[in-house]
Amino acid sequence: MKKPISLLTLLLFLSVTACAQHTANMHDHHAASPSPAEANETQDWAKERLAKSSRHQEWVKVKNGAREVSSFLVYPETKNKATAVVVIHEIFGMSPWVQSLTDELAEAGYIAIAPDLLSGMGPNGGGSDSLSGNQVGQKIRDLPPDQITGDLNAVVDFVSKLPASNGKVVVAGFCWGGSQSFRYATNNPNIKAAFVFYGSAPMTTPDNAIDKTALARIKAPVYGFYAGNDARITATVPATTQAMNELKKKYEPVTYDGAGHGFMRAGDAPEPTDTTAADYQKQLDAFRFNRSARDEAWARWKKLLAAI
Repeated sequence: MKKPISLLTLLLFLSVTACAQHTANMHDHHAASPSPAEANETQDWAKERLAKSSRHQEWVKVKNGAREVSSFLVYPETKNKATAVVVIHEIFGMSPWVQSLTDELAEAGYIAIAPDLLSGMGPNGGGSDSLSGNQVGQKIRDLPPDQITGDLNAVVDFVSKLPASNGKVVVAGFCWGGSQSFRYATNNPNIKAAFVFYGSAPMTTPDNAIDKTALARIKAPVYGFYAGNDARITATVPATTQAMNELKKKYEPVTYDGAGHGFMRAGDAPEPTDTTAADYQKQLDAFRFNRSARDEAWARWKKLLAAI
């Protein structure tokens, strides 16, 4: 892919803070709040795509002790038992795009399940849909790490035992969820792979170094998908690579030049059409880089999934 122009680089670099966990302290789970524009994004295009799907979709309640984790489950249309993919959402919570992506994984032949990790954390015991966009980011930032791990353990156990499952489960996360996917790999030795989309490895406090003690517990291969214009996250990849190599852990990161943080969602969205906008060309350039990265990452992801 060609290198981005300088103005585009600046535009996308400034946008990365909208959606990710702060890399300084994975254990405290500090995350940047969503920008007002992204937090209030309707994602009607994702809703429309989801509504057109012919696949079986359902909401299930997964028990984690006294908690019930509301999870979006989609089955593939296949005669064979399938590998399951647990989708860990962005800092935006259970969004229409997360559900659409979950359906797309089922279209590719996998049982896909996306837990709403804010289940029970909203007003009157609600989840993501009971909170405003800015509240979602704040609630996610404050989620207890042990609760997140417990919820994911419950979902992994649930989906692995479905009659249609072959027992193999992988996790994949995006933005905040990408960091959670990496962290979860340090806590569950039974998953078959962790797919980390623009998320960081666990860090130690207070020195903000790669947590080698945590990484030493990883049993599954970790595959990274990073944006070229996302220095806050992508700058952590060399140290993560060194640590994983020292520990003899499989870690395969790929960086997509010109793409910005959140390119899987941004590249899924419709192409900008308002040619009268002052920044139309910048929007169009950013969209094209993100769409290209999204397509390349999706092809790579499906190839890796097929080999499990």
